[in-house]
Amino acid sequence: MVRRNYTIMHCALIATICLAGGGVQLTGAPLATFDDLSLSADSYWNGSDLAGGFTSGQADFNNNYSADWGSWDGWAYSNRTNDTAIVKGFDGQYTAVTGVGQGGSSNYGVGYCSAWAVEAPTISVSSDPSGLEVTGAYFTNTNYGYYSMLEGDFAAKKFGGADGTDADWFLLSITGLDAAGQSTGTVAFYLADFRGDVAGDDYIVSDWTWVDLSGLGRVNSLQFGLTSTDNDPMWGMNTPAYFVMDSLLVDGSVPEPATAVLLGLGTLLAARRRRRGRSL
Repeated sequence: MVRRNYTIMHCALIATICLAGGGVQLTGAPLATFDDLSLSADSYWNGSDLAGGFTSGQADFNNNYSADWGSWDGWAYSNRTNDTAIVKGFDGQYTAVTGVGQGGSSNYGVGYCSAWAVEAPTISVSSDPSGLEVTGAYFTNTNYGYYSMLEGDFAAKKFGGADGTDADWFLLSITGLDAAGQSTGTVAFYLADFRGDVAGDDYIVSDWTWVDLSGLGRVNSLQFGLTSTDNDPMWGMNTPAYFVMDSLLVDGSVPEPATAVLLGLGTLLAARRRRRGRSL
């Protein structure tokens, strides 16, 4: 029965691709796509020019760069790919695990939640006191975070532990803020989740995944935070504190109906592929 349902779903996915023209089409004007930002090939911007942030579309992104330490936090943007080699470890902090922006675009945003940051990664979306409704955005992991959780590294554990039974998780929290800086609500999205009773249900996000933010209502800004089950009592979270975002949409901008089905089926199939790969 499971294989039969999978086959039906696979056929439905193929049919949907034909109907949708094989691409992800978005209705309405995105708030920010990062593709209006200039980058040379396979590179990134991390604030080393001390600009203090950047603007994409109608949204402002914060950045704090320390010239003394050569470090940054808040937001960066990148177009790094996996075309030549899969970059693991710290060098993979600017690379989306997908190897490309959402929908095949070039640029994407990278958020870093430093334990020493004065301000969390924040996006200012409206100066109007009434704010605006953010529909949602696409999210995934960096190479650094993905392979750290998949394999473990010098500072962080392999998610699930040696026998795969540890109930680990890596959580992205997205909070809406009004003009007075008060919370309008928080959306939780697991970038990795090993809490299930069945080992095959464990996952680490490795594709672009749509996150609905419309429940936050009308907001003036979005603030991002990361938490994990892997922590050190002195240094805090061991899991690399990075996430990747693309295609921030507003005011009713949603995937077209056929594409929405495609995205849903694609996510299910991708999840099954990831689970089979990890079980191997």
